[in-house]
Amino acid sequence: MPTKKKPQVTPTPERRRELLATAAEVFAAQGYNATTVRRIADEAGMLAGSLYYHFDSKESMLDEILSTFLDELWQGYDAVLAAGLGPRETIEALVTESFREIDRHRPAVAIYQKESRHLATQPRFAYLADSQTKFEKAWLGTLERGVAEGVFRDDLDIRLTYRFVRDTVWVAASWYRPGGHHSPEEIARQYLSMVLDGIALRI
Repeated sequence: MPTKKKPQVTPTPERRRELLATAAEVFAAQGYNATTVRRIADEAGMLAGSLYYHFDSKESMLDEILSTFLDELWQGYDAVLAAGLGPRETIEALVTESFREIDRHRPAVAIYQKESRHLATQPRFAYLADSQTKFEKAWLGTLERGVAEGVFRDDLDIRLTYRFVRDTVWVAASWYRPGGHHSPEEIARQYLSMVLDGIALRI
């Protein structure tokens, strides 16, 4: 008498998201190369072999973590850039959107910061380099427009200013924790006050 096959159970989207969130935390803490599938499975409370039921490799998990983060980031950025705001208002909106993404995807931001330069050399992750080029163009273009329109100082080194603002904002992923004392919007407001208005008392 033939044995009955066990029915296949389709992994739920919620379970996939839970596993990706676990993997993102481990990748962010340990680094991608140092992280094993077994370590992710241990953190998720399952056997390593069971993880392959949901994902074919840790590379697939990393790909989904980073692409999801960047897709959402660019949805927000593209909306800001299409809104027809002035240069200062565009910078303010981009910084605010950046902190919202750190709030939503803090581990992914940390992974991107640490791993993107190396990963971008691999064909599967070529989109990281494309995103970086687009990111730089958006910020530099806004700063250049601000100088041209007399909104920002004409003695600014545009590229140095871009690097300063970029690094000042995104390094926050190393200390920010969702649900803390300050909302992403409040942190953005404080950062913008320091970047755009300085910290010295005006006399």
